[in-house]
Order: sequence, then C-alpha cells, then structure tokens
Amino acid sequence: MELLGSPASPFVRKVCVMIAEAGIVDVPLVQVAASPLGGEDRLNTANPLGKIPALIRPDAPTLYDSRVITRYLDATYGAGFYPEARLWDVLTIEATADGIMDAAVSLTYERRFRAPEIQFAQWMDGQWTKIARALDALEGLWLSHLNGPLDMGQIAVGSALGYLDFRHDDRGWRNGRDGLAAWYAAFANRPAMQATQPG
Repeated sequence: MELLGSPASPFVRKVCVMIAEAGIVDVPLVQVAASPLGGEDRLNTANPLGKIPALIRPDAPTLYDSRVITRYLDATYGAGFYPEARLWDVLTIEATADGIMDAAVSLTYERRFRAPEIQFAQWMDGQWTKIARALDALEGLWLSHLNGPLDMGQIAVGSALGYLDFRHDDRGWRNGRDGLAAWYAAFANRPAMQATQPG
C-alpha cells in the first residue's frame, strides 16, 4: 500500500501519526500536490475528488478521506485506536478535530488563492468562529478523555492543533484554553508528532 499526500496537510499528518503510533512500517508516504484548483494526475486518478490523503491498495480500490483510512488501517493492523468501549466519544472527538482542520484549511486557501483585496473577511471570521467553538468544546468537555489512553481522537486533535500553529499561529488559539494548551504541549512531544512536523 501507499499513502498519497503532503506533509503540510493536517489530514495526512493525522494518518501518518496513527501509522507511526501503530508501528506500521509498510505504508510509505508518497508526496503529491493537491490543490482546489487542480492537483496532480496521479492523485486525481486515485481519488476523483482530488483530495489528500488517499490510500492506494494493490488489489482493491483506493480509499480516501482520513477517517476512512484510519479506520481501515486500525482494523487491518489491529491497532486498537477505536476502542469499542468508548467508540462514540472517540468518533465525536475525531469529528471535532476534523472540523477544525476543514475550517483551518479553508482559511489557508482563502489567503493563498485570493488576492488580499478580494478576500472575504466576514467568511474568514466565520471559519475561525467554528474553530474557536470547537476548541472551547475540547477544553470544556473532552480534556479528561484527551488525558486518557491513546486513541484516534487524541491523534486527530493533536494534528489539528499542530496545523493551527503551522498556518494560523497569529490567531492565538491557546488564549483562554490553558488545559488544552497544556495537553498539547505534552502530546506534541510524542515521537510520532515530532517525526511528522510540517515545515
């Protein structure tokens, strides 16, 4: 199998962190360029949506969407990052983190692909408001879970917060969220997080 993606993508990083934490050594990352204006042919052939990550399997259709890929790898390798006893919490936390990533990547694209004079400031503020609400939910509802045994929810949140630092550090996501900031400071030191830092 091969994972198509870019190290700068938080969705790709989420899968790469999961792969590292699970000790999977036979799913290499193959770098491809993705863009809302059209990416590489190899990616568009593998995933008709032209989005990363995409997991190419040798004898089966390509899988895409990071949540599909992580569930597949978890089941295939028996990693245990979706424990049945707390599955719905894990999935909700992962969905919250993925929502943060969606909004944050949208902000990045608005800055990158639109000239400053035509950027939609109100829309951008709306995207950040979604992120802020999600961060507040993680701070207010989910810290005890985040401080528990490692699962896919934590990996997703760590990847989302890392992306905020990477692309939107000027927004100061830590302000008023001391618990989440402290959790991330520790989580970011995990070897899998250190090895997948975007740069």
